[in-house]
Amino acid sequence: MTDATFSKTNPVIENIFTRTSVRSFTEQEIPEEILRVIAEAGVHAPSGMNRQTWKFTVLTNRAKIAELAAAIGEVLGREGYNFYKPVALIIPSNDKFDIAKRETQLGRDDNACALQNIFLAAHSFGIGSVWINQLQGICGNEKIRKLLTGLGIPEEHEVFGMAALGYPNGETHAKPRKDVISFVK
Repeated sequence: MTDATFSKTNPVIENIFTRTSVRSFTEQEIPEEILRVIAEAGVHAPSGMNRQTWKFTVLTNRAKIAELAAAIGEVLGREGYNFYKPVALIIPSNDKFDIAKRETQLGRDDNACALQNIFLAAHSFGIGSVWINQLQGICGNEKIRKLLTGLGIPEEHEVFGMAALGYPNGETHAKPRKDVISFVK
C-alpha cells in the first residue's frame, strides 16, 4: 500500500497527513465543549516517566489574548505581534528544571507531545492551529510572569509553546513533505 492508500482508509493517518499550520482565522467562536476535548487530547499525550507535571490553560478572552501578545511583542521588540489573532489559545505549562534535585527537564518534550495532540485534535474538528513559541526564555520577565500568573499559570511553571486556535479563514492544504525516509535492512 502507498501513503495515499493508507491515508484514504485510515482516519488517523488522514488527519495526520492533512493537518497544516493555519495563520489566518475567522472570528467564529469555538464551542467550549470542543475546546475541552482538544485540551484533553493534550492531557493524553505521553510525558516523561508519566509524571504529568503540566497544566493546560485555555484562554478565550480576546482582550487577554491581545494583552499577552502585546507584552510578548514588547519584550521581544516585535511591534504589532498578535499570535495571528486566534479566538483561543491553549497554553501548556510545566515545572521548571529543578537544579537542586538534579531532575532532568522533561517539560519541554512533554509539552511538544501535548501540542501535537492538540493540533491533531483541533484539525479533526475542522479547527486551524499554529504553534506559538515566543514565550520560551521570557517567562521570567516581570511583565510576562505577572500576566501568566494572572491567567492561573503557576509561578514555578514555564511555557515552551502554545496553540493558537480558530476556524481557518479560507481553504487550507497540507504542504508537500520532503522525502527524508530511508530504510536500512
